[in-house]
Amino acid sequence: MVMDKKMIVSSSPHIRTIESVQSVMTDVLIALFPVSLMAVLLFGYQALITMALSVVTAMVVEALWLRKRDLYSDGSAAVTGLLFALVLPPAPPWWLIVFGSASAIIIGKQVFGGIGYNIFNPALVGRAVVLVSWGGHMAGNIWSPPQPFAFGTDVSAVTGATALAEPSEAMNYSLTQLFIGTVPGSLGETSALALLIGGLWLLYRGHIDWRIPVGFIGTVFVMGALFDGGFYSTHLATGLFHVLAGGVMIGALYMATDMVSSPVTPRGRLIFGIGCGLITMLIRIWGVLPEGVTYAILLMNAVTPIIDNFTVPRQFGGVKKSA
Repeated sequence: MVMDKKMIVSSSPHIRTIESVQSVMTDVLIALFPVSLMAVLLFGYQALITMALSVVTAMVVEALWLRKRDLYSDGSAAVTGLLFALVLPPAPPWWLIVFGSASAIIIGKQVFGGIGYNIFNPALVGRAVVLVSWGGHMAGNIWSPPQPFAFGTDVSAVTGATALAEPSEAMNYSLTQLFIGTVPGSLGETSALALLIGGLWLLYRGHIDWRIPVGFIGTVFVMGALFDGGFYSTHLATGLFHVLAGGVMIGALYMATDMVSSPVTPRGRLIFGIGCGLITMLIRIWGVLPEGVTYAILLMNAVTPIIDNFTVPRQFGGVKKSA
């Protein structure tokens, strides 16, 4: 009897999907569009220049490193460049943008072997580099306040304190302002509304797991409400303040959920998110820095292999070796 269909034996993976790295990265760029649009509306043309320069630098540096002519390639460099720009002040010096974006690609990504092998979130590596090297340009008390539709205004000429940099001025910013984004801060951290819209798109597309952002944001809220003295009107309002102020939302939805540098197990992802929130609040409440999201995520990235190792599901059954 001759079989019409022969069994084909091949190496893994055996379960395939129509999704590619490029399609996933394109979805991330779509998710970041509301955040980027809000940044331009709030901070004007300088925000657009900052984002464009960062994205172009990231793509060019990666193309040169890999010796490719296709600048966009799989889209991961564009995502890294845009995420890096979104955690910068509205109008930093051009050389800081270029150096930080290049550092994100080279130090945060390519030295580990490229996409899929990086231990740390590349965009946050770039931010950590410029934060340590040029802290004066990244200080939260000299960032430009938003000036909606300020397309003909030099926003760098006006400075103001962020809600986290000067706690005494935190009451000057309502929770509504923090939610919409009309407060001083980095390009992508001010508008929780825009961040949520993009985050819901990524959840809908299945690119992020709810456990990381819920663990992250929930821990920040609980610790802010319980341990920061209720300085912002009430204890609950103080918890909400910590969620909406600073980089918690962009960190929880776009940085901590990086599929390469975060755990792969469901329980591990929840632990990872809680750890990010815990370290963030330890730095905010008892540390010397006003913000801790960057270092919290990078530190948890470092222990991701340990988390995965201890949360691997237990195997039941198997083949017993013969004596």
